[in-house]
Amino acid sequence: MSEKILKITQVRSVIGCTKKQKATIQALGLGRPNYSVDRQDNPCTRGQIKVVQHLVTVEEV
Repeated sequence: MSEKILKITQVRSVIGCTKKQKATIQALGLGRPNYSVDRQDNPCTRGQIKVVQHLVTVEEV
């Protein structure tokens, strides 16, 4: 059984966001708008996405 992969793309800047949101973006491996990373779909990653859902878009690969 293969793991699902999520493509996470930052679409908005972190200017004006809380420290927790900035730290979450950094932990996901993002940093600037239009950067993308691929992450495994698991509860930890889903929790991080929920914290910054207004800053990112997510699609399954």
